[in-house]
Amino acid sequence: MNTNIDHLFTLPSPVEPLDLSSFGIKKHEIWIKRDDLIHDVISGNKWRKLKYNIQHYFNNQFKGIVSFGGAYSNHIAALGEISKKLDIPTIIFIRGEKPRLLSPTLKKCREDGIDLRFVSRKQYRENKTILSDIDKEFPDYLVIPEGASNDNGIKGCCELVKEIHIGFDEIYCDVGTGATCVGISSALNNNQHAIGIVVLKGAKNINNEMGDLLKLKTNSFTLKHDYHFGGYAKKNNDLIKFMKTFYDKTGIKTDPIYSGKMFYGLIRELQKDNSKKSKRIIALHSGGLQGISGYEKRYGLKIF
Repeated sequence: MNTNIDHLFTLPSPVEPLDLSSFGIKKHEIWIKRDDLIHDVISGNKWRKLKYNIQHYFNNQFKGIVSFGGAYSNHIAALGEISKKLDIPTIIFIRGEKPRLLSPTLKKCREDGIDLRFVSRKQYRENKTILSDIDKEFPDYLVIPEGASNDNGIKGCCELVKEIHIGFDEIYCDVGTGATCVGISSALNNNQHAIGIVVLKGAKNINNEMGDLLKLKTNSFTLKHDYHFGGYAKKNNDLIKFMKTFYDKTGIKTDPIYSGKMFYGLIRELQKDNSKKSKRIIALHSGGLQGISGYEKRYGLKIF
């Protein structure tokens, strides 16, 4: 089987100027890294984190893949699509009891032939029992952690920095598990800095976790914890209003779980910046737009 699926993707993703003057951002030069344009489902950092994991799967002749995620997860949507295209037997453990109606993400995964296993949130958090059972039941399966946040995932995220052929001072990204920000940080030079907008509520320990993943001093990145809007996938009218305004002014869609929060945080941080120094800043659009339909269905609203 031909396992090369690079032809399916738009790579490298474009780097485009982003005019934020209507938000009062005039001092700094902003560019956007359009990883949302890589693929309509296997988009952004999800493909980057899966790329070398999938390569590892084929190089070592595993019999299948096991992974984890929530009902609206971009990671499981991307993995489901790849598994279908490459005929990889895949089992995904879903956080939470099986709902009466599947989310659009889960429904698509099931249509793609993915074996969905629902586990309680308590068991999902503890995880050790699940991993022990996997070792016994599927000893020849590759286990990819939630969000593909492992060394292979970090390796893939390093590549997006290498695709940016203009000099820059800072790069902003959203932070869930932290692997994308770690990959970016590890590829920066000494004069560059990553700013991570954390999308989870109460994730203060992620600074230390990312430092452990980087295996170096944590001064290559700074995390901002003030833009989670109540937590992962929580409804927030202010965020939805911002996403609509951002789309009206830029023509760029964002999602309410990751990128919407990132661009909100980016703009607020630059609006608060009192320094006189002008910086060139890269804003990473991490994709994930497939999750919008599930969010809209969950809360009975229409964003765009």
